[in-house]
Amino acid sequence: MTTLQRLEDNPIAHLTAEDIEAIGRELDAIRDEVIAARGERDAAYIRRVIKVQRSLEMGSRAVLLFSLFPPAWIVGTAGLSVAKILENMEIGHNILHGQYDFMRDPKIHSTTWEWDMATPAEQWQHSHNEIHHKYTNVVGKDNDLGYGIMRVDENQRWHPFYLAQPLWNFINALFFEYGIAAYDLELGRNLKTKKRRSNPIFRKNLKAVGRKIGKQALKDYVIHPALSGPSFLHTMAANFTANVVRNVWSHSVIMCGHFPNGVSTFERTSIKGETRGEWYLRQMLGSANISGSKLMHIMTGNLSHQIEHHLFPDLPASRYAEVAVKVRALFEKYDLPYVTGPLPKQVASAWAKVIRLSLPNRKPTPDPDPMIPPRRPVAEPVTA
Repeated sequence: MTTLQRLEDNPIAHLTAEDIEAIGRELDAIRDEVIAARGERDAAYIRRVIKVQRSLEMGSRAVLLFSLFPPAWIVGTAGLSVAKILENMEIGHNILHGQYDFMRDPKIHSTTWEWDMATPAEQWQHSHNEIHHKYTNVVGKDNDLGYGIMRVDENQRWHPFYLAQPLWNFINALFFEYGIAAYDLELGRNLKTKKRRSNPIFRKNLKAVGRKIGKQALKDYVIHPALSGPSFLHTMAANFTANVVRNVWSHSVIMCGHFPNGVSTFERTSIKGETRGEWYLRQMLGSANISGSKLMHIMTGNLSHQIEHHLFPDLPASRYAEVAVKVRALFEKYDLPYVTGPLPKQVASAWAKVIRLSLPNRKPTPDPDPMIPPRRPVAEPVTA
């Protein structure tokens, strides 16, 4: 926990090595309890959400056949936006984490599910499940932390390039699914040299992304608009709008989980020889939650419980609300900061951090010169 130990207010200074391993054992017990209880309730939940999402998408696309009329365009676009968010967040993200593999349903399984995103499921699983969740908030290892294009910690050396990071972040939000595909490919790194560009694995993955983007574009911008006849352009605009709404929402939720004030970042050297308890502790301090209604939690894929998700990424996300009560009690028991807040507050906090870190650090006040004696204070008059 090197970075934390440098802080003036170190949130783990009071913990002993025994405390940290005890935290790990208590969290393991919480996880085991949920695994023992999961079953038909969880299976029925995800099947119900999939049914609702597909019905909403089909209904919205049917309404958009008449998108030439403004009321139909508004209703259809709003419905399609919600359907895409549900498919991306509560369904695709959670199924691809293997949260419902216990059902042994080949149609709802992490190895067979493909989602409505530019990046193929298999590539996302590698960069997200295998890398992000292993190296949560480790600067230079976790691509979800700044997406490889932003300065995310005061200890990172500042460069004038970072002045534009609020702009990069805004563009990334609008076209988030393509940004995810780019860093799943490690595009910047693999395009640097001819050797990397000609790597067979990279070329194979690049072609897979191209095919996936082509398939998505064909569905949203050719076939569906063509079925609308005179409403072709209006339906195309509706599909584009729904994709942007989904992208901005997903980007905002993920920003709130990793980037608000109070969330810790870590150096590469800090995870060498990391124990199970230390890994758990890093997830606890490197994540933040969003408070809100049950509907809001569903629309975030329950990533509003980002702390619980990072602790237990393979547990059914619909269980996070009940798990959060026990996890928060554990934070309080060991006097650790549980970072949470409503969505507007967390989004504002994350964006403020993006803007602040785009600028060079403020220079600390210089220490007084020991060779210059301090001025003697002037005596104040005594009043009766």
